[in-house]
Amino acid sequence: MGLWKYLVIPTGFIGLIIINYITVLNTPQSTEDIMQIMVERLGSNIVLITMLLPLAIALFILWVWVKLIHQQSITSLTTSRKKVDWKRILFSFLLWGGITAVFVVVDYYLNPQDYIWNFDLLPFLSLVVIAVLLVPLQTSFEEYLFRGYLMQGIGILAKNRWVPLVATSIIFGVMHIANPEVEKLGYGIMIYYIGTGFFLGIITLMDEGMELALGFHAANNLVTVLLVTATWTAFQTESVLKDVSTPELGYDVFVPVFIIFPILIFIFSKKYKWSQWKDRLTGKVEKSRLNLEP
Repeated sequence: MGLWKYLVIPTGFIGLIIINYITVLNTPQSTEDIMQIMVERLGSNIVLITMLLPLAIALFILWVWVKLIHQQSITSLTTSRKKVDWKRILFSFLLWGGITAVFVVVDYYLNPQDYIWNFDLLPFLSLVVIAVLLVPLQTSFEEYLFRGYLMQGIGILAKNRWVPLVATSIIFGVMHIANPEVEKLGYGIMIYYIGTGFFLGIITLMDEGMELALGFHAANNLVTVLLVTATWTAFQTESVLKDVSTPELGYDVFVPVFIIFPILIFIFSKKYKWSQWKDRLTGKVEKSRLNLEP
């Protein structure tokens, strides 16, 4: 079967995550303090590049690995359709990007004391260029690794769909364990990260393609980078707004997972006429149907 081929890149990436987490645990300074020192010395745009560029490069490494080692096309890794549906990516991107932007604007007007106006034209324009070029590559790497590569590989091993859905969602959530948000808010925020993994996995399996997940993830990170950041989050940028509120684990962590994501799944299901929910989420893996090449 050659299933060992599916272990090389995920094992390497997860190994780096573990090393990073161990380093964070054994560093006397907080992640927030380290990030602030880096931003002061290098500038937020340079720090952002150093965070995003390795993952952007990793995306191309993953594509080359799939093409040369698995002899599988990038299209078949992306979708069960004959070609990538860019309209799906755009719809998901605009839907979630618009919803996220509205939430931020509404919260800004309801709780203006929680924000400071941070807009500075020239640094912001530089940020836009960096973000537009690198954020979609960073988010695409995570999607191709988890919802594409690992989901297919685990699916071949388990011979069903529910095991890769559960496994990739948990691994995706745990991947964020070294984020400064976890250090600041506690492990309860892992519900959001793992819940997001389940949401992205469900729409990938139901739609039989990664397009919706790719659009959602890119919109989520791009809006965050450009519109509002905070000193205690993974992304600290020259965004339009800075969140200066006291961070706490509240409703805004749980509402997306238990209310908003189910609504999005409903919208997608109606638009794309999803059916056979049980089979697509828990049924057997059909290699020929998913274009898998072990």
